[in-house]
Amino acid sequence: MLVIVVENVPPRLRGRLGLWLVEVRAGVYVGDVSRRVREMIWENLEKGVEDGNAVMAWTSNNESGFDFLTLGTNRRIPVEMDGIKLVSFLPPGDQMAAESLF
Repeated sequence: MLVIVVENVPPRLRGRLGLWLVEVRAGVYVGDVSRRVREMIWENLEKGVEDGNAVMAWTSNNESGFDFLTLGTNRRIPVEMDGIKLVSFLPPGDQMAAESLF
């Protein structure tokens, strides 16, 4: 299972995501794809996100049962603690600092 959520991305990127996944709500895409297709979708996200942001989550064989990647500026940033990936919130206005961290 793969889930992608995008915000403020160009319409052409949203249309491209619609080729591989189903848009169940505005900016929320779901599907069941192979690892190779997931990586290709992520490359398309990296190229097309522009000033927007995205998160991609998929099932994985780890303690939490899933893994995720983020892209773009957002107050929520991934933090790894004891081998588990969690989400940390930055104070309002510190979003640009987060983009430079990852």
